[in-house]
Amino acid sequence: MSISRRALLSTVPAAALLTVAGQIRAGKAQAAPGDQDRLIANTVAMLAGTPESNARPEVADKLAAIESTARTWLQALDTAGAGELFKGLPLGTSDTNLKSTSQHLYEIALATRVPGGALNGDSAIQDRVLRKLRWLHENYYGDQSKGYYGNWFNWEIGVSTDVTRTLALLSGVAPADLVSAYVASMDAYLRNGKNGDVDLDSRFHTGANLADITANRILQAALLGDDARLAKAVADQFTVFSTVDPYNLQHGVTDGYYADGSFLQHASVAYTGSYGKGLLTRAVQTIKVLDGTSYASTGTVVPVVQSWVVDGFAPLIFEGYLMEIVKGRAVSRTTTGYADVAIIVEAIVDLSGYSADAAGLKSYIKHIRQSSRATLTPTSFVSPVSISRYADLMADAAIPAADLNPASRSVAFNAMDRVVHRRPGYAFALARSSARISAYEYMSGENLMPWFQGAGAHYLYLAGQDHTQAFGVDYYTTVSPYRLAGITAPEEVRRTVPELYGTLWYDKPELGFTSSSESQNTYVYFPVCTNEYSGGAVLGAYGAAGLMLGDDAAYAAQQAGQLPADFVAYRNAEATKSWFLLDDEIVVLAAGVRDGAGRAVTTTFDSRIAGASDVVTLTEGDRWLRYANETQQNAVGYRFLAGTRPTGATASVTASRRVVRTTNPDTKVTKQVFTLGVTEPAGAVAAAYAYAIVPNASATDLAAYEDCRLTILANTPKAQAVKHTGLGLVAVNTFTPGDHHAERLVVDGPASVLAQTTRRGDVTIAVADPTTHRDTVTVTIHGRTLRAVESDEGVRIRPVAGGTRIEVATRHAYGRSFTAVLRADR
Repeated sequence: MSISRRALLSTVPAAALLTVAGQIRAGKAQAAPGDQDRLIANTVAMLAGTPESNARPEVADKLAAIESTARTWLQALDTAGAGELFKGLPLGTSDTNLKSTSQHLYEIALATRVPGGALNGDSAIQDRVLRKLRWLHENYYGDQSKGYYGNWFNWEIGVSTDVTRTLALLSGVAPADLVSAYVASMDAYLRNGKNGDVDLDSRFHTGANLADITANRILQAALLGDDARLAKAVADQFTVFSTVDPYNLQHGVTDGYYADGSFLQHASVAYTGSYGKGLLTRAVQTIKVLDGTSYASTGTVVPVVQSWVVDGFAPLIFEGYLMEIVKGRAVSRTTTGYADVAIIVEAIVDLSGYSADAAGLKSYIKHIRQSSRATLTPTSFVSPVSISRYADLMADAAIPAADLNPASRSVAFNAMDRVVHRRPGYAFALARSSARISAYEYMSGENLMPWFQGAGAHYLYLAGQDHTQAFGVDYYTTVSPYRLAGITAPEEVRRTVPELYGTLWYDKPELGFTSSSESQNTYVYFPVCTNEYSGGAVLGAYGAAGLMLGDDAAYAAQQAGQLPADFVAYRNAEATKSWFLLDDEIVVLAAGVRDGAGRAVTTTFDSRIAGASDVVTLTEGDRWLRYANETQQNAVGYRFLAGTRPTGATASVTASRRVVRTTNPDTKVTKQVFTLGVTEPAGAVAAAYAYAIVPNASATDLAAYEDCRLTILANTPKAQAVKHTGLGLVAVNTFTPGDHHAERLVVDGPASVLAQTTRRGDVTIAVADPTTHRDTVTVTIHGRTLRAVESDEGVRIRPVAGGTRIEVATRHAYGRSFTAVLRADR
């Protein structure tokens, strides 16, 4: 079955990957005769399929789609006007049209290399593609003085990917001068690199972007017959596989996968579900392309990529749906969720063919297929070979369906300020932010109203529902951005970037603000926050998470006089929040809820959407409320433990999907929006709330809910803590320095602690530093002396007067939990 994260990291440390990369770069690992031909052949087989794969009936729809697409663009070639290759795509000023043009040439070329396809081997079409490629280079691509307008990505990655693959598909007939001309131009357009090559110190050449660029350069090297280029491209890509150590950054890069399964791109954006997904795909494709060459390093690379699947992706996929909390600006796109997972499944299918421990991967693929409410259509796979492998896997009765996740699991992705808590009937996902992790991502007219997506927004996925009906683009379209589930926000109206500045960014070149400048990134696209406290602890299947709200970096910089007067930044509300993740409930505490600017403040306990015709009911009782979608047969209960009782109501909302993304179709959607929350009036004193979210609860469950099993031990801006009698669990978040008392625990804050006590007095404890800055966290357990049975490295346990002291060396732990098992002396 699956390899554990800890085993993987000890088997394949970052140093091993860097050593392999260094050996290749130094020429100690050299190309062998036939490597370049093998690379090209592997690429063609990956993209176009093989005679064996394409003879399979399961692949027929894919082949038909390839042919249909090619014929569509051949017709568009016939009807093109002046200044365009394809009808409707004028060239010369639009980088997106240039990218579409290169893509369509690739799609035509692909059809001519598909074994068994009607256009396979059509030399006339191939010649036509090559002539059009030459025309495109001579008129709209080769002249550097006219190129590189618009988005850098299209010039350095997008067009290069299409053209490189097209030349590989036509490698037997493509003129050498055309290949060399295009590669020279692609090198010249690599302007964020160094001397026409990858620059590992460039902020553009990291993570998924680096994988894309180097994958192209690997193939270009094979086309040119350039061993030196090939060696450097492979070595550069291998650096992507190295686990990011935040205390020993390579080239200053924070993008990539972390030890806890987190993935970052753009330096600080939680991005597993978009760029991380792209990196997974590219990594597996590289494994396939290098197969059988002297550069194949499957023993080193494959276990690392498998760890991405086990620890990075699996917790974030629930019933075949990829969660919203790791998609950045992609949450505003219309094709996310189930479609995301289809891409991931193709990568896992191919990876399983190279893994020495493939059983868990294969079972997981079957689990996704069985648990998903959407039909996984392999026609969307890139490779016909992948489709045939998928068909074989699904037809193999000896492979059982099994999740890579335990049925009950709590996962703290502290390196990207995310939490996932899973139980058989639900999954709860939480998005936080800090001085390390961005509050949100807006870019290129995508995710126009993102302001509170990292301010404790949560997503409760209920088993058996179609998750596109509960979340996805329609959630952001119809739910107010100031009323996202779980957030505390001031009462004000904010304006989008296009509304504020009339463009898709803040355009002040003379002040360093251009479309992809560092200033734009820092203050417009994905600002971090001012708060240091964001994190939590995990003890087995239970979790605690805490957050102190902070302002965006843009507001702090504006207050310090570091931004122009016409730059608009918004001040956030203040609150200290905790989420205690249990079995039947998620307990949420909020304290110090106020606004320093005197505005009214709303704390939203939950927001959910339902179809316009769904039957939605709200049932209220003494200190509880139940929301039920009778049509979809799901429900959520809320038990109010302390503070002002919230108001819950549903309203019909109709809006265009274009309100969240400028390029979305102007499609109107109507949803019933349920919102539950409390609004404190302007100038009110700081408020506090305590409530439990109870997934799948019945009215009987809520009416019989025993508050005595759950005790609020503290709920102040300094400390928040609960005790669950039935679980024998005490959970504590402390936010300020000094000793904080909760039951028998004395916690030296700031810290996050979970302690579970058995009936015989044994204690299992987890301790974490949510600030990531402390060297040591100390917890004292009063009562009988306890002795250590088992503990993580870095945990010291010793007796003190009246109890037991646990000292945890949290230096350079980056928020991870340390655990110990203590036994009471008899």
